[in-house]
Amino acid sequence: MPIDVSVVVPVYQERDNLAELVARVQQALQPTGWSFELICVDDGSTDGSPALLAELAAQRPWLRPVALARNYGQSTALQAGFERARGRYIVTLDGDLQNDPADIPALIERLQQDPDVDMISGWRRQRQDKALSRKWPSMLANRLISWATRVKLHDYGCALKAYRREIIERIHLYGELHRFIPSLAKEAGARIVEVPVRHHPRTRGQSKYGLDRTFRVILDLVLIVFFLRYRQRPLHAFGGLGLWLLVPGSLILSYLAALKLLGQDIGGRPLLMVGVMMVLMGVQLIVAGLTGELLIRIYHEGAARPQYHTRALPAPRREA
Repeated sequence: MPIDVSVVVPVYQERDNLAELVARVQQALQPTGWSFELICVDDGSTDGSPALLAELAAQRPWLRPVALARNYGQSTALQAGFERARGRYIVTLDGDLQNDPADIPALIERLQQDPDVDMISGWRRQRQDKALSRKWPSMLANRLISWATRVKLHDYGCALKAYRREIIERIHLYGELHRFIPSLAKEAGARIVEVPVRHHPRTRGQSKYGLDRTFRVILDLVLIVFFLRYRQRPLHAFGGLGLWLLVPGSLILSYLAALKLLGQDIGGRPLLMVGVMMVLMGVQLIVAGLTGELLIRIYHEGAARPQYHTRALPAPRREA
């Protein structure tokens, strides 16, 4: 049956935090009178988290644990939770208790009261992480992602977010795309706001993030920028780059052909190899763009996937 709020929490090696997490989510949502569920997706933990979740769920019908067969990553764990969520509003947060479940009611009330907002992203304005190795890379990543995706947020890494259900139904997470949910939601037509939320220091367990995460973010950013700008027109990406190589390469070969007609030897010139390589690479890129155009049409037409999304028109104002 449909319910009001679904809280989705990916869990990995967080056994020491689970009991308090479940209790605090209950304390935050039970007084509101909303029907709710807590979906904890265990991402292949080996510390006994699945057994503890099953034990906690035995006395709490609103707790729905999910155990993945192995460690797939945070994006897959979130997607597994989204596919099982039944709520009109969907909230995500981390399982380490650094996000405060007490902030959830305010986010839901904002969605209920403001029809012009589809997604609320938390902003850890007073971040409590002690390690500079987490703060500075995060700040740089936030600015880089905001600039590249044109979705201006202070804190892309905050897991505490709230969505209308229809936005979640339009996006699909895989790989490491959980970092770019606001960008994916914007591409799906979501109107996004950012609000400050509380942030607490980690008291139990160990952080799963390291400095290598920054380099993965840069690689994923290349993917998401291509996805946002050229998903429905791959020929503009590959074909444009192909023309930049094909046109100069053709001019080089034309110049060398003219020299050959004038009787000059061009066989040993490095410029000949440069021209041939540029022409071949340009043709290959244009062909790749054409192939991408065919695939995107198969993607949309073969599976009847929509190329666009709509939203309800605002109610007309009544004249006094």
